[in-house]
Amino acid sequence: MPPPPPTYGGGDTGGAGYGGAAYGAPDPRLAGMPPLAGLGRRLLARIIDALVVYIPVSVFLTLIGRIDDFGDSDATGSQYGWGLFGMLVYLVYEGLMLTRSGQTVGKKLMGIRVGMLENGAVPAGNPGWIRAAVYSLPQLVPCIGTLFWLYNVLSCTWDKPYRQCVHDKAAKTVVVSTQGQRFTP
Repeated sequence: MPPPPPTYGGGDTGGAGYGGAAYGAPDPRLAGMPPLAGLGRRLLARIIDALVVYIPVSVFLTLIGRIDDFGDSDATGSQYGWGLFGMLVYLVYEGLMLTRSGQTVGKKLMGIRVGMLENGAVPAGNPGWIRAAVYSLPQLVPCIGTLFWLYNVLSCTWDKPYRQCVHDKAAKTVVVSTQGQRFTP
């Protein structure tokens, strides 16, 4: 009698390929970590974070009288400059939050966090800043930056087995659930 077929548990396509785990076997790098975060929660966390950052930025620009430039077709340079300001605020917000706790306000509300792929630890220092920079800074390049950003955020929908976006791969991080789990790296 032939052996049963392998199970489909999110492993790689055979042997000991990506991640070093046999097909269907759990990846040893995720041992002891909470389950990966769902894509819907990740999206909602990003939306919340965008609101947390861009509403105060808009209020600030209104208070200093610069938001009126957005209605003026001759103020393209000013529009780009204030867009740059908003992206830099987002970069600092995300970088500080991730390096401190692995969570932004949106991630806390959605019950998810960013952890290092190697051990689940908070991405303190360079990994948190690299992740934030790869997410935010390419948008500064007109057209190409937006296309890269779109590819970046959608890449987690087809990445296996870790559901990593480009910014996760660059920083060697994963996004995991915090609901009902206690994890101590």
